[in-house]
Amino acid sequence: MEKRIALEKRGLPDDQTRELILDNCRSTHIEGLTDSFTALEILSLINVGLVSLKSFPKLPALRKLELSDNRILNGLNHLVDSPQLTHLNLSGNRIKDFEELTPLKELKNLEVLDLFNNEVTSTDNYRDKIFALIPSLKYLDGFDKDDTEAPSDEDEDANGYDDDEDSDNLLDEEETGLSEVYNDDLVDDDEDWDDEEDEEDYADDPTDDEEDDGEEAEEGAVEVTSDGDGEVKDAEAARGTKRKHDGNDG
Repeated sequence: MEKRIALEKRGLPDDQTRELILDNCRSTHIEGLTDSFTALEILSLINVGLVSLKSFPKLPALRKLELSDNRILNGLNHLVDSPQLTHLNLSGNRIKDFEELTPLKELKNLEVLDLFNNEVTSTDNYRDKIFALIPSLKYLDGFDKDDTEAPSDEDEDANGYDDDEDSDNLLDEEETGLSEVYNDDLVDDDEDWDDEEDEEDYADDPTDDEEDDGEEAEEGAVEVTSDGDGEVKDAEAARGTKRKHDGNDG
């Protein structure tokens, strides 16, 4: 068990380890788990082979303890040094007498207790006695005082919120955030596109086209004159003829 504890600590010091899962680690007694684990909140020792809790340490921060499928007969008095304990699973053990359970009345915060498949569950008025023994208890063997089944972990998380609803809300938030990003991108693209259109409009200004056409027309007229085509050529020819006649008269 000591080697398994060292492995599960994952390099953390004892007083910073908050969870230890030691299931199927074969041992008849607690070994290697000491009072130095002051921050430990969750401890699981399922199917280890424990026959007693005699060596169970003081764990002031412990909230959840899994001890199912062992061979525990007694020693529950050693759990009173874990006053913050809210969940205790002792199902599948060998607890026979109601007297062995009396130390649990000292656990003022205990809300969930599982004693299923222990011989003590067959005693007269078992459920009534347990609820009377532990006033803080809400669920015994999966049911409350009115035989209403306890909510499963899948239906409700540790804070009492629905996991599916939280997931949907998270997805809605993510989708909203993405849509805003996309909208911003589209706005930026539209602004860039407007700038490009303005440049094109400026380049294709019809006023500039008219001026260009006028200049081309003037250039065309000059070319016609220089080429001697059309009426301009005829007028020059007429003036040349007149000058010839004038010269003859002289």
